[in-house]
Amino acid sequence: MKIQHILLTSDLSPESMRPFEPIEELARELGARVTVLNVVPDLQLTVHGSPFAPGIPSPDLEREVKHARLVLDDQRAALGEKVDATCEVITAPNAARAICTFAAEHDVDLIAISTHGHSGLRRFALGSVAEQVLRHATIPVLSFQRADD
Repeated sequence: MKIQHILLTSDLSPESMRPFEPIEELARELGARVTVLNVVPDLQLTVHGSPFAPGIPSPDLEREVKHARLVLDDQRAALGEKVDATCEVITAPNAARAICTFAAEHDVDLIAISTHGHSGLRRFALGSVAEQVLRHATIPVLSFQRADD
């Protein structure tokens, strides 16, 4: 398997930075390019009284996308100058599905994702984007778990 394009996901949290150093090293060794991806949730609003009308985007969506681009650019800098890295911010109602679709449509060879280590009720209530990506991706996924304290 030849790895030429790595998709490095980020939810903009400090935990999502966990894979950056190892992926930077891997990308340098393999000569692979890296796309740092953030998915801004686009939970479509339904117009009251019109359940069949198309949904409308959140009024804060544009502001959230701009904020994500700024944070992602800062995070990308952690990869250093020797790695061919770009940033992408997309919007979607389901982050895991969007990550898998992006990977399939952009010839990605490997997805790198950080887990947050939620368990129990919190994991059940919030779900796990990383787990959904692991289950549904059609390419290899490298997950980075939270280090035990």
